[in-house]
Amino acid sequence: MDKLTQHISSAFDRDLEGIQAQIMKMGGLVEAAIMGAATSLETRDEELAEKVRAGDKAIDALEESLNEEAARVIALRAPTAIDLRVILSVMRMSANLERIGDLSKNMAKRTSVLVTMPAIGGTATSLRRMAREVELMLKDALDSYIQRDEVLALDVIARDRDVDQMYNTLFREFLTFMLEDPRNITPCMHLHFIAKNMERMGDHVTAIAEQVVFLTSGAKPEEAREKADRTSSDPRLSKTPPFDTPQET
Repeated sequence: MDKLTQHISSAFDRDLEGIQAQIMKMGGLVEAAIMGAATSLETRDEELAEKVRAGDKAIDALEESLNEEAARVIALRAPTAIDLRVILSVMRMSANLERIGDLSKNMAKRTSVLVTMPAIGGTATSLRRMAREVELMLKDALDSYIQRDEVLALDVIARDRDVDQMYNTLFREFLTFMLEDPRNITPCMHLHFIAKNMERMGDHVTAIAEQVVFLTSGAKPEEAREKADRTSSDPRLSKTPPFDTPQET
């Protein structure tokens, strides 16, 4: 009986290792997608943008494979306690990674439109810096998962405010450019959607870090996370004239 129990335990450990290897591979692809989308915008590289769009299929396929494997392990091994938390956390993390991949693809789609328009100041460089911060947050969130480091995960959650502040700054810059010259309206609205996509990426990375806190402590972070995005509630923006905005894809 002891040998049988040991065999089952070893098989379960291998299953968990396989699932965790998939989530890290998926995370690596998503990190590359974030920076690829931002770099293609800054360098106006349509070929790189298309590569990011095509690469989203691999991210989607990994999420589907990971969820199928996780469901198989739950059905076959009936994990409990910490083992079950690991599997549930990985499934939730994969959903957030898949969404970040989708947002990166949307950014790359807009790059193909923006290359036909005049560049707007240094906004592409600012967006790349914002993307770099999100990418570093994601790297640390994944590291905190592997290391079971709750302190690092909480640090990632706190850094989402920096991403929100970057978005707020860019939003106001876009408004300034649009008010100065109506010809800037269309490109600035595309750039705004890209910035908003990055802000949403930060939210999804934060959700991944929250799963690490859940995994290590069994509970979500106690304090409600206050968003630093004030663009929808700032009364100074209420006087801004409405613009025809391109539809999100």
